[in-house]
Amino acid sequence: MRKTILAIASAALLAPVLAHAHHPMGGTVPATLMEGLLSGLGHPIIGIDHFIFIAGAGVLAAKFERGWILPLVFVFASIFTTMARYLGADAGLGEMPVAASLVVLGAMMLARATPREGVIALLFLLAGTIHGHALGEAIVGAEQTPLVAYLAGLTIIQSAIGLVAWRATAWLVARRPQAPLQKIAGAVVGVAGLVFGGMAAL
Repeated sequence: MRKTILAIASAALLAPVLAHAHHPMGGTVPATLMEGLLSGLGHPIIGIDHFIFIAGAGVLAAKFERGWILPLVFVFASIFTTMARYLGADAGLGEMPVAASLVVLGAMMLARATPREGVIALLFLLAGTIHGHALGEAIVGAEQTPLVAYLAGLTIIQSAIGLVAWRATAWLVARRPQAPLQKIAGAVVGVAGLVFGGMAAL
């Protein structure tokens, strides 16, 4: 219980500090292959809301034997939507849907009964669309070379975060099956979503 409370408190304190740090180029559109690659690699890490969702997706996926597929569903959807946003598809979503995706993911992780894989895959598909739209804002107006590098960077880093979280969680659960890892992670993800949602509403 004490660890859960500390995790929630940490999420609440860190989220506001990192909420506006969303792009390694400081908001400038990448102009070269290297800038595009660095932007793609850095955006899902500096954008802490994206990082928390991807890592949380990996943690939840560890409940399933072939759970490694689930984070990749999110990655696929995010890359597809990032490209669509670059091509001009603007849904005007803003940050609130991103925060809402964290709240929903946290709730699923805290639920007594874990949803089926198909339900989680649909959530990750929808969440990837939402996050991909936000990630696409950073590349609108760029030339083709930095765009391709940006998409490559996004694919690499998001896949790495999700798969490392999935593998690490599966490894820890196998050794300490009674540890409430899913619940702690779910609490952190959910609280972070509420904090980001509150900030987006201001």
